[in-house]
Amino acid sequence: MGIVAGLDSSSGFTRIVVCDTETGAVLRQGYAPHPVEPKATEVDPQAWLLSLGEAASGGLLEGVQAIGVSAQQHGLVPLDRQGALVRPALVGNDKRAQVAAADLVEAFGGRQAWAEAVGAVPQSAMPVAKLRWLARTEPEAAARVAMVLQPHDWLVWQLLGRPVRRTTDRGAASGTGYWSAGAGAYRPDLVELALGHQAALPEVLGPAEAAGMTPEGLLISAGTGETMAAALGLGLGIGDAVVSLGASGSVMAVHHEALADPRGMITAFADAAGMHLPVVHTSNAVRALRGTAEMLGLGGGLEELSALALKSTPGASGLVLLPYLEGERTPHLPHTAGTLSGLRRESMKPEHLARAAFEGMLCSLADAMDVLRGRGVEVRRVFLLGAAAELPAVQAAAPAIFGAQVVVPQPADYAALGAARQAAWALGVSQGVLSPQAPPAWRGAAAQVFEPGEELAVGQAVRQQYGATREQLHPGAFSS
Repeated sequence: MGIVAGLDSSSGFTRIVVCDTETGAVLRQGYAPHPVEPKATEVDPQAWLLSLGEAASGGLLEGVQAIGVSAQQHGLVPLDRQGALVRPALVGNDKRAQVAAADLVEAFGGRQAWAEAVGAVPQSAMPVAKLRWLARTEPEAAARVAMVLQPHDWLVWQLLGRPVRRTTDRGAASGTGYWSAGAGAYRPDLVELALGHQAALPEVLGPAEAAGMTPEGLLISAGTGETMAAALGLGLGIGDAVVSLGASGSVMAVHHEALADPRGMITAFADAAGMHLPVVHTSNAVRALRGTAEMLGLGGGLEELSALALKSTPGASGLVLLPYLEGERTPHLPHTAGTLSGLRRESMKPEHLARAAFEGMLCSLADAMDVLRGRGVEVRRVFLLGAAAELPAVQAAAPAIFGAQVVVPQPADYAALGAARQAAWALGVSQGVLSPQAPPAWRGAAAQVFEPGEELAVGQAVRQQYGATREQLHPGAFSS
């Protein structure tokens, strides 16, 4: 078929991979940072185009037939009636909309009402909360907003030469707070509730649809958000879950339907392949490890903490750390604190505290995974993502605690790869050589694989010890 490109416009850089359409083999790569401050909460979208142009320099895209676009999620690009920018784009790390998000929850009747309407409860990062913040703090700018895009939508529109038609995909739309993955439709009433008036929204394309052709005849696929692109790049399917180990954590899995959770613990994302990606977030993951390393005075950081933890044994001599250091989203305990329990003379050793930190982090994520399993989501294989996934203590404990095979993929630009795979899919469908029902079968990610094996019963015991402690300190946290 030829060659395609996938570009990922992340919060700080653009990565481009050029791939063979048949196998997914990476032929060329490009990279460029965004010319913005690292922690900027407002960005001129032209910075994304400048970065894209630099990353694609040197003939990188020569011979490419189609491009897929992945971009940072939860950004808001407000446009006026002429398509001009009303103000700089608001990006995902902007937390100024926290009060606006809480205000929206109350205004629409609570967490359950939002979960039933769009499969998600407003958080500060979501576009719907940003619209509310804009209406409350910059009413003159808000009044001029006639069209609302996200970063990937805006980039696709620019690549196509700013046509009248503006598009998005179901994956990116599902993170807005005003599109329902379950119904497959927008909720314009929620846009009006947030912004104070109606605004035009981009057309939601199907997974294998093309957004259009450039004047040069280059096909541009629908594009999607980074999370959905990474899932496509990893080759996830039914039975696969992804545990993301950042300062905070998340568990997402591929499922055949959207899940509306009345407690608001599940965010009902759609994926980029026609399925669904229910996600459960935790407020604490690697921050619990870093805090423990600092508490123990370990100059070697997480690597030294991991080595120390392996000197202990499963169960950490009865020591249990509930890692709710920043409050917690799952379970919903926003005002609580972390707890260290089970202190006895024999457990008061550095290696047991180190082990308890790893087990506490993993058990908390296993709790989040159980929220999905409790709704019928199948989990046979768990992909671990993030630098902490490489730590021996994580790899030793995770399979037994999760009760599943654990896969640690080799580091790669999975969002860019997913965007390229989507481009190959749309190209193949347009040429009549691929079905719109299934993406091209590219080679899976190179990875290390860890099985629970004989340690499964040990992992269950660690979970029971952790669960008993959680229930004693926060009774009914998962049932309220």
